[in-house]
Amino acid sequence: MKPFTFKQFQIQQSKNVFRVGTDGVLLGALANIESASNILEVGTGTGLISLMLAQRNLNADFLGLDINEEAVALTKLNFESSPFRERLKNNHQDFKTFETECKFDLIVSNPPYFEESGSEKDKIARQTVELNFRQLIEKTAVLLTEKGLFSVIIPVEAGEIFDQIASENNLFLNRKVNIKGIENSSVKRLILEFSQVEKITEVSEFIIEKSPRIYSDQYLELTKEFHVFKKDI
Repeated sequence: MKPFTFKQFQIQQSKNVFRVGTDGVLLGALANIESASNILEVGTGTGLISLMLAQRNLNADFLGLDINEEAVALTKLNFESSPFRERLKNNHQDFKTFETECKFDLIVSNPPYFEESGSEKDKIARQTVELNFRQLIEKTAVLLTEKGLFSVIIPVEAGEIFDQIASENNLFLNRKVNIKGIENSSVKRLILEFSQVEKITEVSEFIIEKSPRIYSDQYLELTKEFHVFKKDI
């Protein structure tokens, strides 16, 4: 499968591992990483999100986990071929049984969100067969530092239940980005950011395209340090 080339790194891809997609790019570009020094990504896939975050924060160290052995091998390849290789590690690990004495300033994930179905396509990456929202949130709550952040991208339909489970685990919604696929359409994705600190939720809107297949100025500006494309495409 053809690799996906960014300005500072390249992502090798596989038909058996969830490919580079807009959700991952948005989380990699929008997650609040400025104050983080020790970062965990749950479900690395190709390693895209960690690589984007490593480009944005030159002082942070990263650990990526994935239960899919092929994804782990692909992430390792992409990490080791990047200019950030010294700060990036990844393990073949089920997050539910992950044990560490270390806590993290930022835990980030583009989690599986479809209920289990008969489809085998991207089953582990897309369906909640190995990791559901409650398992993800409960484990994250244990591994965050006192002022650590938990950042995810999920479908808008899942936002209410995700927030409810987070609240049950003393994680409070600090930031919400409402993402629209195209201008004047309904919200389709949410980037949610939680911490153990309760505060007024910061809410913003992000539009990916201003018209079909024409990126918005907002998207172009956000990804200008990553994507290799002309502004007038």
